[in-house]
Amino acid sequence: MAELDNLSALSCASRTLKQEILGFDFNYPLEIDSAAGPRDSLRYYLYSDKLSWETLRMDSAGIPRAWVRVTGTNYWPGFIAWYALVQLGHYLRGKGAQHLDSFLKQIDWLENHAVLRGDGAVVWPMNFDNPENEVLLRAPWISSHAQGLAISAVLRGWRVTKRPHLRELLEKAWLPFDLDVSQGGIRARVNGASFYTEVPGGAVPGILDGFMTSLLGLYDLYTEFEDEEVGRLLRAGIAGLKQLLPYWNYRQKWSWYGARQYLCSPAYHCLNRLLLATLGALTGDLEFKQCAERWNPANRSFLERTEIYLGFVITKNLARIRHRTWLQKTACPPSAIPTSGVQHT
Repeated sequence: MAELDNLSALSCASRTLKQEILGFDFNYPLEIDSAAGPRDSLRYYLYSDKLSWETLRMDSAGIPRAWVRVTGTNYWPGFIAWYALVQLGHYLRGKGAQHLDSFLKQIDWLENHAVLRGDGAVVWPMNFDNPENEVLLRAPWISSHAQGLAISAVLRGWRVTKRPHLRELLEKAWLPFDLDVSQGGIRARVNGASFYTEVPGGAVPGILDGFMTSLLGLYDLYTEFEDEEVGRLLRAGIAGLKQLLPYWNYRQKWSWYGARQYLCSPAYHCLNRLLLATLGALTGDLEFKQCAERWNPANRSFLERTEIYLGFVITKNLARIRHRTWLQKTACPPSAIPTSGVQHT
């Protein structure tokens, strides 16, 4: 059995390295939807009709599960919410009523799996353990990334259906942002700045895209209900992003993943850049807009692209050595291992 596990881990490692080294591509099929944001809009801020979804494992009810190397196949609320938002985007672009049906199916799942905690907060927890480098996230754990995406999806579900229970969930979904990680929330303090963390208990400041995705969730809530408590948390998060942004900025050219663990892959960098540009447009913050434009790979020379590519390969593998990731259990046989860059590996 140990020999099979070793072969599985080796196969996974070789596939991943092949994708990262030979499949590195500065272009990524994700775009900003400039029609998103107003109170009467169903559109989400980002859209794509070309994502591979290779981590997706659809269940018999039509709910997507995500495969991750060390956790196996599980229901990730953030993944389900993102899938819902993409399906809604397909429908709004005239691709068929079946996409609206799929969107509503995901909203039903998010409604039924929301948890009302004893402290009054509504959360969408991950019900499996997840080793995330220096911290082991024990089930059930929560995340700014999942919370933000779930809020944005459920809010659009509320706009479509007007189901009272969806509104009740949304009205309590902001509370984890007002609690520090030590209190069961998703807020961390970094030199006085608020940071909404994707990995509670992990190094801070941590994953940038999870932070910004959660800010869009708060923006959606504030736009819909004009709750001043939500507005306070949104403004604190925007101020925190502004203060901490230099931490993720690699030489005005690219973005760092996590707490400067390694340079971002093209997929994560594209996500960071478009989320930052979106927040710049929504808030009018010139610094966000300018940084997003500097991060545009179209502005990079051949030598700069080479620098970024080599920097990613080197820092990514140094991070693997530092965290000894090859010792982590591989959760499925090599034949089932996906190669998409849309999930953490």
